[in-house]
Amino acid sequence: GMGITAKGGWESVKRHFRALGQDSQSQDFTCVGIGDMSGDVFGNGMLLSRHIRLVAAFDHRHIFIDPNPDAASSFVERERMFKVPRSSWADYNASLISAGGGIYPRSAKTIDVSEQAATALGIDGGARKMSPSELLTAILKAPVDLIWNGGIGTYIKASVETQADAGDRANNAIRINGADVRARIIGEGGNLGMTQRGRIEAALNGVLLNTDFIDNSAGVDTSDHEVNIKILLNDAVQREEMTVQQRNELLRAMTDEVERLVLIDNYRQNEAISIMERMSVARLGSKQHFIRTLESQGLLDRQIEFLPSDAEFAERKSRGLGLTRPELAILLSYSKIVLFQQLLDSDVPEDPYLSKELRRYFPEPLRERFAEHMERHRLKREIIATAVTNSMVNRMGATFVLRMQEDTGQSPAAVAKAFTIAREVLDARSLWAAIEELDGKVDGNAQIDANLTIWSLLRSMTRWLLNHPADVQDIAAAVDRYAPAMAELRAKIDSVSSASEHAVFERGRVRWIEQEFPAGLADQLAYLPALGAALDIALVARESGASVAQVATTYYSIGEALNLKWLMEKVEELPVETRWHAHARGSLRDELNAQQRSLTLQVLAWKSKAEGADRVAAWMSRDDVALKTTLATLNDMRSQVVIDYPIVSVAVRRVAQLV
Repeated sequence: GMGITAKGGWESVKRHFRALGQDSQSQDFTCVGIGDMSGDVFGNGMLLSRHIRLVAAFDHRHIFIDPNPDAASSFVERERMFKVPRSSWADYNASLISAGGGIYPRSAKTIDVSEQAATALGIDGGARKMSPSELLTAILKAPVDLIWNGGIGTYIKASVETQADAGDRANNAIRINGADVRARIIGEGGNLGMTQRGRIEAALNGVLLNTDFIDNSAGVDTSDHEVNIKILLNDAVQREEMTVQQRNELLRAMTDEVERLVLIDNYRQNEAISIMERMSVARLGSKQHFIRTLESQGLLDRQIEFLPSDAEFAERKSRGLGLTRPELAILLSYSKIVLFQQLLDSDVPEDPYLSKELRRYFPEPLRERFAEHMERHRLKREIIATAVTNSMVNRMGATFVLRMQEDTGQSPAAVAKAFTIAREVLDARSLWAAIEELDGKVDGNAQIDANLTIWSLLRSMTRWLLNHPADVQDIAAAVDRYAPAMAELRAKIDSVSSASEHAVFERGRVRWIEQEFPAGLADQLAYLPALGAALDIALVARESGASVAQVATTYYSIGEALNLKWLMEKVEELPVETRWHAHARGSLRDELNAQQRSLTLQVLAWKSKAEGADRVAAWMSRDDVALKTTLATLNDMRSQVVIDYPIVSVAVRRVAQLV
């Protein structure tokens, strides 16, 4: 379990390195650590990359310093120590330590710090004598790539906090403030290594970190899987389908598979926080509204969780700052807690389509053989509610469900069903998997950009489905209804789209290839924004009897003729100062999409022998007063320097007059 806890924390560390454009699995990096090799979390963590250059470490007994470590030989020595029960830093082979280093007891009155050690730890003044406490403080402040905490104690607080606030008197003499951290990344394998305010202060000063409960969540997740698998298999034992010994052998055989399932969730929580972080400045208001809403329902106390007050939100906004990763981790957790209960209280766990999530929760060897036992699992509803919650929040962020509820008036259960339909229709899991395979091969920030492209499309598809509530009642039927149209549109997108769409595709394709994405994936990502029309096109095809290709050609041609793509861009560019602006922008987006859909139906029903783009051209050339007035108005608007809500609203209403 502790090994998986460490690996979960290391998923966070790897994510942070990718954000810095570095790969911790192929490039050397410097590290200081809290713990020793006999400690489960520290010891496991220090063996998760062969590129660790451990400059310094300490536990309650010793201080270890290696100013210029060799990554390869030090890894081998740490591995040897890990296998020695109850080893300490005193067991480290001193002949492997670089010049100026050593192992020192914390009981010493003073320690001779060498020139090399002072340089490695960023200690001003060079070689000198220091007390153990002074040296430990210097280690915590070292200008290294990573601090890996696998020990017990609280070592970092905020400047505004007292030593007593940290609640760990034993480390008062060495504790530092978040603003004093010079490491680029902190990985929290242990619990309570920092105060939450200390984390936030460090993050505001550019340090990459999450929280302890995110970094070591893999341990809790492992326990959950263990309990649920044992409940499942005990059912088989009680029915005399297997013996206890056979059950135990099967459990041991599934260790690696359980680890894989657990680490996937840890990986995706990191991904979720990264996506929320990327949007944090632009969507700061939505985070504030989410906090206020949970507070009003008695579900959250922002003072206890050290979340910003409204005055602090205003200050962050004025400074162009969003929420930090430690704060976003709190929101992610609360959103999961709240949504889980909402789904548990709904009919979502009974949906036959979502029973797939029940099977996906368990290791592969159990999915077919014990399918019937899963249906009898006494925590079946809880497992499905958890899986659906994780799927949606990990991919879409903490505020997505609340925003969808408020925008459409639908329930959390309906949002979950609509999101599931959208994800399946788009086959988003294949796209996500392709992006994840690029870890260490492309810039980590480019991967976030790619995931945001999928996020935007899934958001619009989910909203569209919620505005057509009849489609959300039956997930399987909705997937069957829309997936073929989406597949056909993707296959024919080049032949049915307009010239302006082609230009957008080409720019997107070049952008992704420049970021070293494979050509096939670059194509798919470049096409994604245009696929937002897929559900409208599918609906028109069903209502008109025309083929998806005919409808798509007409739909995109109308958009080109009326410059609706330009108008939609203006809608998207509207500033969002409050949630009411967000609602207004969303309503304009919905209305414009509905008008383009209605115009497509209208053109398809218009009597003309022309087809596709020629039919649209003929329709546009009619001697129609409303059409000419609308075109003149839209052309006039395109010349405006500033386009605000009133101008866009008038434009959208003008288009509506054509329908």
